[in-house]
Amino acid sequence: MALIYHIARATDWQRALPVGEYRISTVDKTLEQQGFIHASTASQVAGVANAIFAGVPDLVLLLIDEDLVGPEIRYEAPPGGTQRYPHIYGPLGTDAVVGTQPLEPGADGRFHFAG
Repeated sequence: MALIYHIARATDWQRALPVGEYRISTVDKTLEQQGFIHASTASQVAGVANAIFAGVPDLVLLLIDEDLVGPEIRYEAPPGGTQRYPHIYGPLGTDAVVGTQPLEPGADGRFHFAG
């Protein structure tokens, strides 16, 4: 099982559970607006959290089994970047999420994740 990760607001994740699919790409952007759902590898989680989610309360980390994701996953670099991130090109079925964990900054105010 290969895991990828998605940082979500806990309320967005809770709303997805009864529906069976998650459709948020990133902070304040839906799948429809962005065209894909942003995800990260274990080594990318802390960097993404610190760059995008600083100051955003009530976050959870979705642990996603790549083999259970229905839509295509493409590893792509953002414009001008070289690091490739997993992007999910369709709704994320809640059954592909094999676990969740709270994501909170440490005492230094920064996010840390060891994977």
